[in-house]
Amino acid sequence: MTTVGALLRATLWERRAGLARLAAWSAAEALPAALTGLLTARAVDAGFLAGRPAVGLLWLGLLGAAVLVGAVGTNRAYACLGDVVEPFRDDLLRRVVAGALAGAADGRVDDAAVGRLTHQVEIVRDTWAGLLTVVRGFLFAACAAIIGLCSLAAPVALLVAVPVLAGLGLFALAVPAMIARQREYVHTDERLTRAAVTAITGHRDVAAGGTGDQVTRWLGRQVDAQARVERRLATMAVTRGLSLAVGGWLPVPVVLLATPWLVRQGLGPGAVLGALVYVVRGVQPALHTLVQGVAAGGLRFTVTLDRLLSSCVPTSEPTGPARARRAGRPDPPALCLRGVTFRYGPHADPVLDGFDLDVPDGDHLVVVGASGIGKSTLAALIAGVLRPQSGTVEVAGLPVAGAAAAELARHRVLIPQEAYVFTGSLRDNLRYLRPDLADPEIVRAAARLGLSDLVDRLGGLAATLRPAGLSAGERQQLALLRAWLSPAALVILDEATCHLDPATEARLETAFAERAGTLVVIAHRVSSALRARRVLLLDGHRALLDSHPGLLARSAAYRELVGYWEGGTEPVRSSPTRGRSAPLPTGSARRTSP
Repeated sequence: MTTVGALLRATLWERRAGLARLAAWSAAEALPAALTGLLTARAVDAGFLAGRPAVGLLWLGLLGAAVLVGAVGTNRAYACLGDVVEPFRDDLLRRVVAGALAGAADGRVDDAAVGRLTHQVEIVRDTWAGLLTVVRGFLFAACAAIIGLCSLAAPVALLVAVPVLAGLGLFALAVPAMIARQREYVHTDERLTRAAVTAITGHRDVAAGGTGDQVTRWLGRQVDAQARVERRLATMAVTRGLSLAVGGWLPVPVVLLATPWLVRQGLGPGAVLGALVYVVRGVQPALHTLVQGVAAGGLRFTVTLDRLLSSCVPTSEPTGPARARRAGRPDPPALCLRGVTFRYGPHADPVLDGFDLDVPDGDHLVVVGASGIGKSTLAALIAGVLRPQSGTVEVAGLPVAGAAAAELARHRVLIPQEAYVFTGSLRDNLRYLRPDLADPEIVRAAARLGLSDLVDRLGGLAATLRPAGLSAGERQQLALLRAWLSPAALVILDEATCHLDPATEARLETAFAERAGTLVVIAHRVSSALRARRVLLLDGHRALLDSHPGLLARSAAYRELVGYWEGGTEPVRSSPTRGRSAPLPTGSARRTSP
């Protein structure tokens, strides 16, 4: 539970201003609890029993005023509660979504993530609000009652404190068992979610195979298992009842039995009545709320939050061999592929076979080749979207296969042909990879890429974007601006300008070439190759790496490709040796397969 504790401490510290307001209004809310017994005792002893009913009514009038102040405090306290709870929920949702996306990017699709996002997050949110409510209620109400009891007589406070502490002790001893059963409930709930998703996803196959009865029985066993866990969890109510009996109800007979002794010590009937009021109206409800709230909500909150954090928070730093390897290479190339082999399916021809490539920092590389030859596959392997069957891919010395998505995002950014734009403000779309980015930086970047007119035409940074209302070219330009603003040094453009006119494409590619870092472009026009420092040709038999003039002189396949490009079309090949691409025999890439 260390992670849970650290997160809660950080959350409470970040929301300390809201907590201070909540505490202030909670103190106002507890005012009646602090004054009820004292004012009741004064009304009885100094008023009604003394034959002065007007004085007694005056004390009761003061109590009524305190109740009004407490009502205002309650109203404002609940308003302040949202300032603490809702930001916590939003942060947790971001963690869950980021973790699910990271797992999907690494090939680990988790059906239980649906249950975490839709069910467990709401459990945490609701129980967090309830936990804050009961804890603050207990603290302020109990403190108010204790102060009131001490104002009447210290012996009364001592008589009440002993059983209250005993009840709290019994409850504390039962908490570990409650946590264990609550954790079991959460895990059972996730197993049921996975089973339900599996059954629903495969319902057509189930219907076609006539296995509906078997699947129903299988799901029924999962439901029964969850029911058994819930029944075991419900048995903990006995422990809660015992704690409440000792701490909440036992003080009443204790005070009543001690009444003769208290009277002999000089307490009047009103003081005894006031002490009972503090017990019945202050200590007892506060303890009841605390025990029920912690047992019903606090345990669910702790266990569910611990499960969410352990399952959904992406690792921010690589560990083990990945970290050691990076530390052992102080100046790695921007991109390094060694012996990479990739095929779509175990019996398919390899798209890349024993492929080696080094791209130094600051390089501008364009990858060319016929449609279907493997250019986009290479881009996906570099970005970590696909995993090779053998070989290694490293970005800035970081092995892609062992890195979390959040770590990779700091080193590389991939813009595919179909650009991603979501419904939301233009600002949020552009800051997607750098949430802390200030507006002036976005404006300067838009001007640098010549996209200021597009930003203005869309309504400015605060405008709401709807992807269906944007053209494919507009979406690509927004995605390119987002990539420019990202912290990544390596930019991979996989035909990311295919919906733009040649002039706009040239302007944007030139800007990216001048951006600090490394640029890899999957080209669809010959003009991209003309602007590059180096060109990598994938031709189905081998890979050649050289400048544009060098490839024109050395490769008939490249001259043919350029001829098709200049003629307005790109050739489509389906050679049986499509996958036998290996690095070029010269330069920084080496041929390693026959």
